[in-house]
Amino acid sequence: MNAGSQEGWPQLAEDQVGLVVEVFRMLADATRVQVLWALVDRELSVNDLAGYVGKPAPSVSQHLAKLRMARLVSTRRSGTTIYYSLENEHVRQLVVDAVHNAEHAGPGIPPHHRGDGARELPANRTGTAK
Repeated sequence: MNAGSQEGWPQLAEDQVGLVVEVFRMLADATRVQVLWALVDRELSVNDLAGYVGKPAPSVSQHLAKLRMARLVSTRRSGTTIYYSLENEHVRQLVVDAVHNAEHAGPGIPPHHRGDGARELPANRTGTAK
């Protein structure tokens, strides 16, 4: 690879770099990663997410607010309940790829390469993909 090459992908604009940095900043928190992973193939309420990640609902709600401001999750209201889902397929792919990449750091065959029922790249079952 030619490090000095001017060919290939164009340089990113500064505002776009800032947005990318913000996405990675949102992924630099264990609770937020767990929340995003829970939303990979479904939408969930704050209480459902709190149960999944084992944190109090107010704490999860604060994380969701940050993820929403970073445009990583979106909401849908049904009566008095607000359901959260990943903003779009790109966010879903980013989360799945990050988890799968981390699995490669461990010993043996990563769970997503085994057919043992481990959580693989799931199909979006909710019909709420954007």
